[in-house]
Amino acid sequence: MTRISVSVAAEQLRRRVPGGIGTYARGLLMGMSELSEAERPSITIVASRAPAGPDPLKDLGDRLVCSRLPGPLMTRAWDLGLTRVGRGTDVVHSVSLAAPVPASGLPLVMTVHDVAWRSMPEAYPARGRRWHEAALRRAASRAAFVIAPSQATAEAVLAADVGIADKRVVVVNEGSDHLGEPDAEAAQSLLERLGVSGPYLLTVSTLEPRKNLARLIEAYGIARPRLAEPWPLVVVGPTGWGPSVEPAALGSTAGVVFAGAVDGGVLAAIYSGARCSAYVPILEGFGLPVVESMAQGTPVVSSPVPSSGGASLEIDPMSVASIAEGLVAAAGDEATRAALVKSGLARAAGLRWVETARAHVAVWQLALDETRASR
Repeated sequence: MTRISVSVAAEQLRRRVPGGIGTYARGLLMGMSELSEAERPSITIVASRAPAGPDPLKDLGDRLVCSRLPGPLMTRAWDLGLTRVGRGTDVVHSVSLAAPVPASGLPLVMTVHDVAWRSMPEAYPARGRRWHEAALRRAASRAAFVIAPSQATAEAVLAADVGIADKRVVVVNEGSDHLGEPDAEAAQSLLERLGVSGPYLLTVSTLEPRKNLARLIEAYGIARPRLAEPWPLVVVGPTGWGPSVEPAALGSTAGVVFAGAVDGGVLAAIYSGARCSAYVPILEGFGLPVVESMAQGTPVVSSPVPSSGGASLEIDPMSVASIAEGLVAAAGDEATRAALVKSGLARAAGLRWVETARAHVAVWQLALDETRASR
């Protein structure tokens, strides 16, 4: 059987802060490379104008097609349907709501990670809310199938009532094995530069309002005197948007240390060295930091996010007291820690990007088969 060929619109990987969607895109493509030769599709990466120098997207697929337009203009052209993508391939897949119109006759598959702008409008700038809403409606009219990373997200997409049929939404869990080997030496060097010389608590996310960092830091301030020692809270991740989540605004609590963005090997080592990690967003479509931490054998305190699968110590993200109690238990109670490590490793072991990739290929094939049958 001829291998299916897919154009993957991966513009998120050009963004200054690729975030969780960028991690998903890289994990998916990594999983594709691990499929057997018979299973693996031919992948063409589609993105905006290449930067000067070596293109970091060059080795992610079999081929790279770059627009002559910079990212913002290309995305706008996609929104307006002014350009077509995918000529010479069988299917177009967009890793986010920023999706092109496929070349004539090709099916489009899209991943919708969440519809948080609807339930948490205050966590998005007004322009962002308008764009997300319009993009979801375009998905309803353009996409043959929508992939959601969790059942909760699938239900939220259907509840949005924009015309996406139930049978067109497919749940595909994401993976946990994308960070690579821990780089202990580089992590230790970074922590030393930050003044962290012993045990620490950890949180990893893009700094933006819906990640709930202000409550987490307030909770840490309450929990810190109850810990065996005043262990610091290391905050890893790039600044997204919103003045209230700038490090200067969040860092007034003693012991909070901002590390910024780090690469995968350093992040894996920082996870593995933490007493516990905390991820307490108000709303989340999946929650990759939870399973990243679990894969490194670190106890996790989290909101009831889909990725946790019940393997974290779940707290109420709206309650500072609840978060504080979770931090104290996961960082200091050895029986709780041991149970969380065990459940977390088991949960992470069941989430592999190669399986995510295999499930995507099945959806792509279904979309292609339906398109061919309708001709």
